[in-house]
Amino acid sequence: KFAHLRLACRTEMKPYYTSKLWWCGITLLGLGELGNFAAYGFAPIALVTPLGCISVIGSAFISVLFLKKTMRAADILGGTLTVTGTYLLVTFAPNVPQELTARQVENYLVSWPFLVYSILEIIIFCILLYFYKRKAVKHIVVLLMMVALLASLTVIAVKAVASMITLSAKGKMQLTYPVFYIMIVLMATSCAFQVKFLNQAMHLYEVTAVVPINFVFFTTSAIISGVIFYREFQSAALLTVFMFLFGCLLSFLGVFVIARNKKEEHLQIPFIDCGHIPGQKLTGKIQPDSHSSCYGTLNNEDDLVKSPS
Repeated sequence: KFAHLRLACRTEMKPYYTSKLWWCGITLLGLGELGNFAAYGFAPIALVTPLGCISVIGSAFISVLFLKKTMRAADILGGTLTVTGTYLLVTFAPNVPQELTARQVENYLVSWPFLVYSILEIIIFCILLYFYKRKAVKHIVVLLMMVALLASLTVIAVKAVASMITLSAKGKMQLTYPVFYIMIVLMATSCAFQVKFLNQAMHLYEVTAVVPINFVFFTTSAIISGVIFYREFQSAALLTVFMFLFGCLLSFLGVFVIARNKKEEHLQIPFIDCGHIPGQKLTGKIQPDSHSSCYGTLNNEDDLVKSPS
């Protein structure tokens, strides 16, 4: 964002990919996503996914430092709620073994809970896709629910791939099993379609509406998939589950408070001054008077010549 703002202020417009600052931001973003991917190999899905709210807090504070935005009371309140929720998430996260072998992943894929869950998810997704394609329903809830349903498959595949790569690095080779490559294909496919529907939502609706709703849907879907597929919280106490869900609720509220009533900034797109077009001379008004019959149209050359007479 900082790179785009700096480029917009220059008199000579250059493509954004020529900016070193933009490449620096993309590199940092890639490293962050790589760390997020690796985290699934060492921690439960129910813990890693909700911690994405930390990025919302980080974005709020970074925007104050680099984009010179003002710190609002809502940002402080939302950050406090999110940090409190994060503490509860870390404290009451499910304590399950994270070393997943290819054989375990294969067993999870054919288990009855996951098969029932997959059938229900496919039915719901097909219904939403029918309304999206046939009825042209592009409501934000429809779009982001499809993103969330795909995200549940993505996090399942990401955790399986990350875990098998981690075990292989430790000397327990798992990359020779077909399920490893099946999970890679599932991860890439579901992620690609997620981007499609998320881009559609970002195009049609304000970012301040898309970000919190997508965070809630994505996190909820990921936690449910982790509970069903990897059997997280299988032996957890009722109090542990309650406190974990309460931490999720506080994180959701914090994200909504930070994004609530936040005004979007639009870059000022430079316009063409007809008086500075090479070979053209501005001899009259470009925009007719608002009370004129030709208001909203450009004056042609003949009108400009006739107007003095």
